Amino acid sequence: MSEDKAVKRGTLFVYSGCSGVGKGTIMKELLARNKKIKLSVSATTRDPRPGETNGVEYFFVTHDEFNSMIEEDGFLEHEEFCGNYYGTPRKAVEEMLDNGYNVFLEIEVKGGVSVINRHPECVSIFILPPTLEELEHRLRSRGTETEEDVTKRLQTAIDELKIAPFYKYQVVNADLESAIAEVLDIVSKETAD
Repeated sequence: MSEDKAVKRGTLFVYSGCSGVGKGTIMKELLARNKKIKLSVSATTRDPRPGETNGVEYFFVTHDEFNSMIEEDGFLEHEEFCGNYYGTPRKAVEEMLDNGYNVFLEIEVKGGVSVINRHPECVSIFILPPTLEELEHRLRSRGTETEEDVTKRLQTAIDELKIAPFYKYQVVNADLESAIAEVLDIVSKETAD
């Protein structure tokens, strides 16, 4: 009867949304409330920032190491951003899935679409702002962006929102608690036996 004790493989989730929409806040709550959810850690060629730990925020690798991983098909997806490379290491994700965890890839939209195309079995979730005006308010209230940055992020958001229908689920983050509950419901529905 050893097959009864076999671990059910986890589900891969692609989780994206516009900058400032609250993805990270929702994700912290998902991880705290559901121990079967794990967040994938990306690899990057950028230098660690103060307080960042290798393997926690990112796997920090050299350009040569990153290129070797590309050649060995070691990424589910990878992109270049501001002169550095970012990617989702395939091996770590596969190990978590094999151990029965539901793995979330919290990635930007272009990378998300790449994973959805390569892994049609994944479950994709796009977090939406209630309105563009509210998104602008959230970006401005953070107080971390220049006027130019806010304008760029809003323009990027307009482009990203056009891709949202490509994702299986769209969750509007008008109310944080409702958005968390909706994502947890999606996880339950998609991972039920």
